[in-house]
Amino acid sequence: QVQLVESGGGLVQPGGSLRLSCAASRFTFSSYWMYWVRQAPGKGLEWVSSISPGGVGTDYVDFVKGRFTVSRDNAKNTLYLQMNSLKPEDTALYYCARDKTATVRGKGTLVTVSS
Repeated sequence: QVQLVESGGGLVQPGGSLRLSCAASRFTFSSYWMYWVRQAPGKGLEWVSSISPGGVGTDYVDFVKGRFTVSRDNAKNTLYLQMNSLKPEDTALYYCARDKTATVRGKGTLVTVSS
């Protein structure tokens, strides 16, 4: 069974940074596009970023472009999301997922941006 375990969330002040990690196992990580999605309090899931199997191709939702960077280490089966210049509206539960609709996803890591 696919396993995705996110970590790295926490409380950060506006303008701060966090780096999320997602440890993947029980599937061939290097063969899949991987995704970060998030769910803000009281809202639905929204796609944040995608990365191609080799890590060359990336894409971002407009409101994180220039602030977030997705990357992966296929040797470590790990996905990352570097988040800079965080805003209160970035507060959400962040999931890594194996598909854009997050049908297969981890349990999430909570990011809270607040002063």
